Amino acid sequence: MEVNIRTTSGPVLEKAGDLAALLTNLEENDVLFIDEIHRLSPMVEEVLYPAMEDYQLDIMIGEGPAARSIKIDLPPFTLIGATTRAGSLTSPLRDRFGITQRLEYYKIEDLQHIVQRSADCLNLSMSPEGALEVARRARGTPRIANRLLRRVRDYAEVKGDGHIDADIADKALNMLDVDTLGFDYMDRKLLLAIIEKFSGGPVGLDNMAAAIGEEKDTIEDVLEPYLIQQGYLQRTPRGRIVTERAYRHFGFDIES
Repeated sequence: MEVNIRTTSGPVLEKAGDLAALLTNLEENDVLFIDEIHRLSPMVEEVLYPAMEDYQLDIMIGEGPAARSIKIDLPPFTLIGATTRAGSLTSPLRDRFGITQRLEYYKIEDLQHIVQRSADCLNLSMSPEGALEVARRARGTPRIANRLLRRVRDYAEVKGDGHIDADIADKALNMLDVDTLGFDYMDRKLLLAIIEKFSGGPVGLDNMAAAIGEEKDTIEDVLEPYLIQQGYLQRTPRGRIVTERAYRHFGFDIES
């Protein structure tokens, strides 16, 4: 596209003036990317409305009776907002976006290519099988794959000769307590708590949080989405229940 991209995040834009400064510094056809856009305050959101619709910025000058509003023309630009909580966006902001896309978890084959490319960028010696092992445990997320790759690299350099194959990757990830499905310690703790303490469910969020010693928001936003997407946990009107897949994964008798 041969244009500039400016990146920021919702929590950083605390005041309307913060966003106004960003907008006035944009050049024609620039891209403005706002991560966690759902965390914009209502006052900051209102600055975006005329900018998105008319490429204009409304600014108040002065105070009290002498205050007046002036309009500043903005160059044409593209706004991209990212959020994991689309439902937290206000309707006026959400409805002003011309295109809405939902990103799904990456397939293992695609993640394998990403891991292999990252290994090349880090000048690592890595076999396709090693890249596949990392990709399988990355929860369908590139940033997790890259994080795991760096830890596998550290293991390979200390415990081996620096080359990463499937065996080295497996040993490193097992040491990190990441199993073959990408579940970490807290994922397994959550599923096992429901199975062992609540007979597989249903169990309410408050009880589940108390049972594993974790915040409710962390369970809802971090732990549950991947477990539900992979079919190991279900949300029902009566509470959370584990599925047969979870029983089989831990070697439990489903009938017990």
